[in-house]
Amino acid sequence: MTEDSAVDTRPTKIMYVAEATAHGGRDGFVTSQDGRLALQVAMPPELGGDGNGTNPEQLFAAGYSSCFHNALILVGNRAGYDLTGSTVAAKVGIGPNKQRGYGLAVALSVSLPVLDADLAAELVDAAHEVCPYSNATRGNIDVTILLG
Repeated sequence: MTEDSAVDTRPTKIMYVAEATAHGGRDGFVTSQDGRLALQVAMPPELGGDGNGTNPEQLFAAGYSSCFHNALILVGNRAGYDLTGSTVAAKVGIGPNKQRGYGLAVALSVSLPVLDADLAAELVDAAHEVCPYSNATRGNIDVTILLG
């Protein structure tokens, strides 16, 4: 797909804006403008830190899994299915890239225990098109979706 023919997934109207501030980078703390979020952040031991706090990858995994799960529930409800008992878990990996920087990779594990595999796959595909995190990362990072 060329850039000119790419699907435009930008919002046509901003309905909500989240605001957060980092203090001290990966060894500091993050706060949200409304005060609901105030977390110590620290480099994980695997990256040379002490691990005495959360990290951006955990926050991204929490955000992506909850956002994708909500998109899944939305498309399921639109199709007339109750997805009670479903879950979405996210693993976010970080590592060096070829440009001397760092990149991310995501694996989403989706559990839809009440649906057959074909229907579950259809709903997961639809959720991947609806989810803002999926739309933001599409073509930028590897996202693998495992259905189990």
